[in-house]
Amino acid sequence: MAERFDLYDVNRNRTGETLERGNKVPEGYYRLVVHVCVFREDGKMLIQRRQPFKKGWSGMWDITAGGSALAGDTSQQAASRELKEEVGIDYDLTGVRPAMTIYFDGGFNDIYTINMDVDIDSLELQTSEVSEVKWATEEEILEMLHKKEFVLYKTSFISLLYFLRNHNGAFTHKDPTK
Repeated sequence: MAERFDLYDVNRNRTGETLERGNKVPEGYYRLVVHVCVFREDGKMLIQRRQPFKKGWSGMWDITAGGSALAGDTSQQAASRELKEEVGIDYDLTGVRPAMTIYFDGGFNDIYTINMDVDIDSLELQTSEVSEVKWATEEEILEMLHKKEFVLYKTSFISLLYFLRNHNGAFTHKDPTK
């Protein structure tokens, strides 16, 4: 049975319609994609290498976990599921808001940041998607981007992820006039 995704309107309301994986999102509709970035106390991010046979960004390094929300999923359910499926981390994101949402043609991309130490040797990787994992600094990821070894995100996006891991929102301080 093929995976199905909920379709949303521009205001992010479910329309009651779904789309089968592999089909183009119809004009005026949107789908939900999630990403989870796990950071260690020392500031390194857990990254994964995509399998060389995986369609799209084959063999390249990527942020911790991500994928499309399935029909009926909330953003949090999809993010928790992807994290468990891809790298074996069981983490309940119920009630957690994404650190940010980025809009793209045909969808919404919710990005979560989590701070937790994980023993990567104990992780159960989804071998159909992930070949290996490792911890990386922001500088290491930016160098991998430069060498085209990392999924080709904007460098500012990677830097923003590292900023958001310890901040709630885009401000660095509270408004001193209040």
